[in-house]
Amino acid sequence: MTDARASAKRVEVALGERSYPVMVDHGLLRRAGEWQSLVSAGGRVLVVTNEIVANWYLAPLLAGLRESATVLVLPDGESQKSMANVERVFAALAEARVTRDGTVVALGGGVIGDLAGFAAACWMRGIRFVQVPTTLLAMVDSAVGGKTGVNLPQGKNLVGAFHQPALVLADLATLDTLPDRELRAGCAEIIKYGAIGDAGFFAWLEANAARLLERDAAALAHAVATSVAQKARVVASDERESGVRALLNFGHTFGHALEQVAGFGTLLHGEAVAVGMLQAARMSAALGLADAADAERLATLLQRFGLPVAPPPGIDPESVLAAMTLDKKASRGALRFVLWQGIGRAMQVDDAPRDAVMAVLRTH
Repeated sequence: MTDARASAKRVEVALGERSYPVMVDHGLLRRAGEWQSLVSAGGRVLVVTNEIVANWYLAPLLAGLRESATVLVLPDGESQKSMANVERVFAALAEARVTRDGTVVALGGGVIGDLAGFAAACWMRGIRFVQVPTTLLAMVDSAVGGKTGVNLPQGKNLVGAFHQPALVLADLATLDTLPDRELRAGCAEIIKYGAIGDAGFFAWLEANAARLLERDAAALAHAVATSVAQKARVVASDERESGVRALLNFGHTFGHALEQVAGFGTLLHGEAVAVGMLQAARMSAALGLADAADAERLATLLQRFGLPVAPPPGIDPESVLAAMTLDKKASRGALRFVLWQGIGRAMQVDDAPRDAVMAVLRTH
């Protein structure tokens, strides 16, 4: 379990007039004085959350808000990241008479953050929103960077918008109630940051895996802040993913397709990314871009965190390949992958050979 000794950390996402802080600490929700003035601009507030998170953390959030807030509680699960629920958010905004000076607060994991953020981006052509991530994966990935959106039956995150939050409030105390499986899934995204650009951090993860799984406060604070700082640097240099930001998709082309073919919710996002990262590393080795030993070092670290390193049984490689062709990162029918030249050195390959892709998909 975490404790209150985690040191407070603050990371700035530098985007000019759209810059915002990411506050990382234990117990932030119960210390409203540190964030209260940052949440809204004085307009009406809509809090969007899910039924599980609401039971734990809605009351302290509402107690800290100076303004009264309307609350929309949605069911839990990846299947809820839908256009139908965006319409439910719009209806709640209309009923609460939220105007352009209002704020949407997303209290939950990546599903709630992506969904509520997309609704905020669309409502009256864009209103403020605040991310209050309650999962490790959301803290280090989806809550930072302004990507919002929902899934369609045809693919993951196909409808969305870039819409930066005004604040990210990452209270490490919310991880105390996070199921072990979801904690491990969040660690996959943390591993990604070491894999794509920080070999020293990768080595730190190898040495501190047990501390993170035990929810050691200092280890969690370091891992979250390091991951957020790396993402913040990338987002500041390439907000709309026209260049270097694409490297954050390491493992995601394989992973998103695997999520879709397996059925959304069968694999957690971080579990699919874990498999996808290893497939990308092995494909890099097969193409002569990296040493195969680095891929096996990645496999060992993923297993140390209790993450899968192979797709579930029965997954059809041809179906996974077909799903990749509709991925947002595909261009003119060409398969675009983020591969690597070894730990800490990611690269983008714009037209990967399909035979190499299929060879990796057939290897378990």
